[in-house]
Amino acid sequence: MASVSNRPLTANAGQAMMELIRELYPICRSITGDGVRETLRIVGEHIPLEIREIPTGTQVLDWTVPKEWNIRDAYVKDPGGRKIIDFRRHNLHVASYSVPVRRTVTLAELKQHLFSLPDQPDWIPYRTTYYKEDWAFCASQRVVDSLEEGDYEVCIDSTLAPGALTFGEHVHRGRTDEEVLISCHCCHPSLANDNLSGIALSTLLAEGLKDQETRYTYRFLFIPGTIGSITWLALNEAKTAKIRHGLVAACVGDPGLMTYKKSRRGNAEIDQAVLHVLRQRGGDFEALDFSPYGYDERQYCSPGFNLPVGSLTRTPHGRYPEYHTSADNLELVSAEHLADSLDAYREIFHVLERNRRYRNTHPKGEPQLGKRGLYGPVGGGKSIGASESALLWVLNLSDGEWSLLDIADRAGLRFENVRAAADALEAHGLLERV
Repeated sequence: MASVSNRPLTANAGQAMMELIRELYPICRSITGDGVRETLRIVGEHIPLEIREIPTGTQVLDWTVPKEWNIRDAYVKDPGGRKIIDFRRHNLHVASYSVPVRRTVTLAELKQHLFSLPDQPDWIPYRTTYYKEDWAFCASQRVVDSLEEGDYEVCIDSTLAPGALTFGEHVHRGRTDEEVLISCHCCHPSLANDNLSGIALSTLLAEGLKDQETRYTYRFLFIPGTIGSITWLALNEAKTAKIRHGLVAACVGDPGLMTYKKSRRGNAEIDQAVLHVLRQRGGDFEALDFSPYGYDERQYCSPGFNLPVGSLTRTPHGRYPEYHTSADNLELVSAEHLADSLDAYREIFHVLERNRRYRNTHPKGEPQLGKRGLYGPVGGGKSIGASESALLWVLNLSDGEWSLLDIADRAGLRFENVRAAADALEAHGLLERV
């Protein structure tokens, strides 16, 4: 029966993700507003999306859906009338959720509303003022250092008013209603790795499932960070009981090592599957224990839900210098690394789809495999091959408690070898599914 394919993807998948990132990069996104809607409209050209609009003021767990923010223009003019900070040149120049302002200020007052990065003088920082009504600009340190005494014209042409929080959801129906959750945040402006790589990877993953029959149902969420996952959980608490595995996708396009942050449980099947795949792929990777800081995994793993959701990234948030700056741009991500991340996710899905528990139907002694054509005709060698080793391990540990993934880890074998052995043994009546 058809399942999620684990065959390597071509560079075309990486290029497709890069094209999507390039299209989305100029859009000014925030936790609400038309930038999110435009982003989801473009994603919806690739996969069917159900768009939800949750009104301002809706109570969602301990939070309240905030006012909607939109921006048209913003700038700072120096005493000579020149635009020295211009939102239309880069949307990071305005702190997200800045309230509207149009006034003349002194240099001293302007600097109270100005963020820069002294250690990275050419980069613009990304800053927000989501839950405190305020305004601010962001600029390179070189621009800040060039400012002279005098009066500055500041303008932020924005609105902060009752509206809605917008998120998108795509569901690929499987043979069962048990779910794999894939969540990415869609709330950042022009940040290619931190924001857009996760959106692109999730979109390509969903596209790849379109014509496949799967065991699990796959639910893809495109949501604003923190408030989006809290809102989804508040509205869908009954559905969370069906979530068997989950991953939060972000920072998957940079050249760093693959890094897996475990679920709060630490020993969930998703934790085991990810680490098995990363080990078997070869090369270095990093495994991190759960912490209540990071992306939306901390909401899914909050104690009242405690869902089996980890986060698979390349370089984690905050650990690459370009993080939350204008240097997190199209040059930081590449088709090669995006495709490599996509391959890893697909391999993990493949393992989850095919992992099973079996019971040995001939548990007393070792069944004779040779007469069934399952064992090599020549004996006496010093070692056996991986295929024959897998047969013996599967027979020995298939007592209804060990999964194929458990067996692969215990035996140090590739999951594919163990799964092939189980298929062969089941075909000969030596295993039955639990």
